[in-house]
Order: sequence, then C-alpha cells, then structure tokens
Amino acid sequence: MLTACYILNRTPNKRSKNTPYKLWCKKVPNLSYLKVWGYREVVRLTEPKRKMLGERGIDCIFIGYAEHSKAYRFYVLESNDFVSVNTVIESRDATFDEERFTSIPRPRDMIHQSSSKSATQAEDVSGGASSVPEPRKSTRARKATSFGSDFQLYLVEGSRNETISQHQYCFNIEEDPKTFSEAMTSRDVHFWKEAIHDDIDSIMHNNTWVLADLPPGCKALGCKWILKRKMKVDSTIDKYKARLVIQSFRQKEGIDFFDTYALVARISTIRLLLALTAIHNLVIHQMDVKTSFLNGELDEEIYMKQPEGFVMPGNEHKVCKFKKSLYGLKQAPKQWHQKFDDVVLSNGFALN
Repeated sequence: MLTACYILNRTPNKRSKNTPYKLWCKKVPNLSYLKVWGYREVVRLTEPKRKMLGERGIDCIFIGYAEHSKAYRFYVLESNDFVSVNTVIESRDATFDEERFTSIPRPRDMIHQSSSKSATQAEDVSGGASSVPEPRKSTRARKATSFGSDFQLYLVEGSRNETISQHQYCFNIEEDPKTFSEAMTSRDVHFWKEAIHDDIDSIMHNNTWVLADLPPGCKALGCKWILKRKMKVDSTIDKYKARLVIQSFRQKEGIDFFDTYALVARISTIRLLLALTAIHNLVIHQMDVKTSFLNGELDEEIYMKQPEGFVMPGNEHKVCKFKKSLYGLKQAPKQWHQKFDDVVLSNGFALN
C-alpha cells in the first residue's frame, strides 16, 4: 500500500498534467530512486553483521520504500546467522538486478505440499496395516455420566397452550414488509403509517409533482414503497423508514434521461482537508441534507402513476407530472449535484 501511494504521488495527474509531489513540494520528483517491484536483489550486510570470510550479501526481493528514510524495503529469501528468512529488512546498500524476477512463496503452496506428503505417508501406513491384528473391543458395561447440578431443568407451570402464549414473543421477529399492503396489515402499522406520511409530506412540501393528464403516446412509470427498520447498535429499533422510489428500469435513454453521472469527492481530497484542519487547529462542520434528491430540478418530462395509498379521489385517471427529481430516477444524482453546485457557486465559492 505504501509503495502504491509512493508511486501515485509521482505520477502525472490527468487534469493538471503535474504530479502531486510537484504540486505539494514545488519541485520535480527524482525518479532515479524508483526501482522495479518484485525483482530479486542482493543486499549487502553491514559490518557488525558480516564475518571475515562469510557472505557479503543475502538474496532478497524488493517490495517497496521505507516510510521514514530513503532506504529500500526487502523481503529476505535466504537466512544466515543474523537475518532470518521471511522477514522484512530496510537497507540502502543493495545490488539491483532487474533481470531476475522471483515470486514470494505462498503459504497455500506450502500447505499443499505438506498435505500431499502426509497423504503419501498415510497410503504407506495403510498399505502395511493388513498384517496388524484388529484390537479387541471391551464388553464391559459403561455407566452413564452424571452431570449433577451443572445443568438444571427449566419447567413452566401450566398447560401447553398457556405456555406457548406466554413465550410467543420469542418467535415474533417480523421481517420488513415488501409492499404497501403488507405494511398496512403489519403489527407495526401505526409506525409504518407515520413513516410513509413523513415521506409524502416531504415530497408534497417540495412540489415534486403536479397531477396532470397523460399525453397521448406516453407511458407512466410505476413506483414502489421501500420500507426498512433502522436498528441501533444493541439491535433495538431506532426508527421506521419509508421512501417512495420510482421504477426507473422502464426509463428509456434519450427520452426520459440523457446524462446520469455525478461528481464524487475523492478520498484523497477528504484526507487532505482533514490533515489541513488538524495542522491549523480548525473546526469541521458536517451537514446532511434531508431527502437531498428531491431538490434536483428535471429538464425532461416524466410521468408516474399515483402512489399506492395516496390516489386523489376524483382524479384517479390522472398521473404525476414531475417538476423535480425523485429517488430512483436515473438522472437523480446528476440533478442533485447540479442544484448543489449552483447554490454553492452563488454563495461565493469557486471551482478549483
């Protein structure tokens, strides 16, 4: 991981055509220090670790760069009196031979070889086992082991039906409903209704759609309720979550949507901001936009059937014409990013 990060910091960026090392240190990186990963090298031993007539070096594999020095990291292949095999050492005194490539022995191969040897030995033993007489079985009656008071029998007083009713809650683990109808017939119907109404209130407050007649030649997309129980760390229920999602698998590219991409912050950028915050002793404020995708404005005309349980009386034949985005639309991430981008730029921020 450190080696990959070391190389990426010295690789030109696609956008700026410069390396992160040059942008940060204001100088061109020295690429002569780079070596080919995985090649076999000879690492020279230091004076205290070298005998007068002993070996001058040991065979190793180059695996990366030291984190806090300009030394290289090597994986030892052959042991001697001072360095054991399968260890990692750091050194700058090495002879690099980039013509030899050696792979590190895998533990799986070692296990396979040992298992094959044991299987061969087992066959040899089984081959000569025919002459060994079978041991005589004992005919002595064995007495059952008594565990004493280590285990206690737990009995519940009452009839069979009464006992089942008392402990029925042990088997009352209910799965999340798959449909709106299952939620309305669930034991937690009150909580599901509250969660569904909260989501509908957010949609209506945001003016996500208006009721309209379906134009000729157009098809209305379907929708579905996604119902989930949010759990706490101790496995108790935190809240009931409901979300209306459009069935976007019926959307046609070029008619119902065009672009679907949305920019995402790179993890390296987030780490850089956290590092600068720690260095300058700043404070980070985090925010969460509730039902963020409902804020994106649509450019295409999209129609959806009225959601189950909220069909307007007297307007059953009408459909929902979208003014803003809804969860499940293929272009929903892009439209939310566009809305967020416009708001941020209008408040004085600039693109880097």
